Amino acid sequence: MKRIVVVAAVLAFSAGAVVAQQDQVKQTQAQMKETGKNAGALGAIVKGEKPYDQATVNTALATFEDTAKKLPTLFPESTKGLKPDGDYSASPKIWEDKAGFEQHIASYAKAVADAKGKIKDVDTLKAELGAIGKQCGGCHETFRLKKG
Repeated sequence: MKRIVVVAAVLAFSAGAVVAQQDQVKQTQAQMKETGKNAGALGAIVKGEKPYDQATVNTALATFEDTAKKLPTLFPESTKGLKPDGDYSASPKIWEDKAGFEQHIASYAKAVADAKGKIKDVDTLKAELGAIGKQCGGCHETFRLKKG
């Protein structure tokens, strides 16, 4: 009888861990989608599809800053190899080259911090968004996998 209780407890704990890992992946995806949505809003301004709006810029920068702060915790070792829904997944390189990943995070955070307070119009948005986008894209090239 004790074995059954122990096995049941282990299985329950394991199931809880899997659910927690999947929740972490969903949180990570939500954070990245929100960041992408805000980057898209700024891109629309840069392309002239939408008028310049300081509130949109400020909201996007706040989201970028929030993402930069959360990035070090968004990809725990326990989520390595999980296959999330969607078109993209985390590359194993995140865990294999932790120092390189952390360097990308630091570069992204610096680009976002440098942009704060500088963006006042479309021209300054273009300049600063280019620097932020370069850091985002560089990380995605190395540490994100496209399905398919």
